[in-house]
Amino acid sequence: MVEEEKVEVQQEAEPVVQETEPSTGTNERPRGNGRTPRGNRGGKPSGDRGARKGARGPKKEEKQYEERVVSINRISRTVKGGRKIRFAALVVIGDMKGNVGYGTGKATEVPEAIKKALENARRNLFHVYLVKNGTLSHDIVGKYGASQVYLKPAPEGTGVVAGGPVRAVLELAGVRNIYSKVYGSRTPINCIRATVNGLQNMKTFAQVQMLRK
Repeated sequence: MVEEEKVEVQQEAEPVVQETEPSTGTNERPRGNGRTPRGNRGGKPSGDRGARKGARGPKKEEKQYEERVVSINRISRTVKGGRKIRFAALVVIGDMKGNVGYGTGKATEVPEAIKKALENARRNLFHVYLVKNGTLSHDIVGKYGASQVYLKPAPEGTGVVAGGPVRAVLELAGVRNIYSKVYGSRTPINCIRATVNGLQNMKTFAQVQMLRK
């Protein structure tokens, strides 16, 4: 009997070792279904995603014409209920390669007036014939109303000798060397119309030859 009791005591004294997982200290259940996180599948960290090669983004449209706002006037009209204020914009556009145009627009806001003037200018484009050194083929006087604009060719290196509205038209047309003088009314719209009148009446070398035959 004594031996049997000793054997039972020894069996009870042997520790029972069980494999247990280390506790995290919380009772949360593991998220997901055991799969790897979506951002780490390709081997790259999730926060370091490069830009897509074929990603669609806003395309930058190249401007076909240069734009220049010559003047913006505030127009006030008195009516029964008070005053109505509008804005008139005068804009010149050109591609610096001989194509130029001007336009006017009126609206209650300045940006809308400029937008209308640009649309009007695109409809009024015309071509200016230039000679080799970026000047005109001959001198001419453009007229509109009380305004007269004298345009004279100039040698290389002279630059655009003109002011205000006349300079805007000549530079956007691509003229690099020219003399000019304004006589009479100096209202911006009249100066531009007189300049355009002179440029449109220019004659090319071939036209002059045809007249001399």
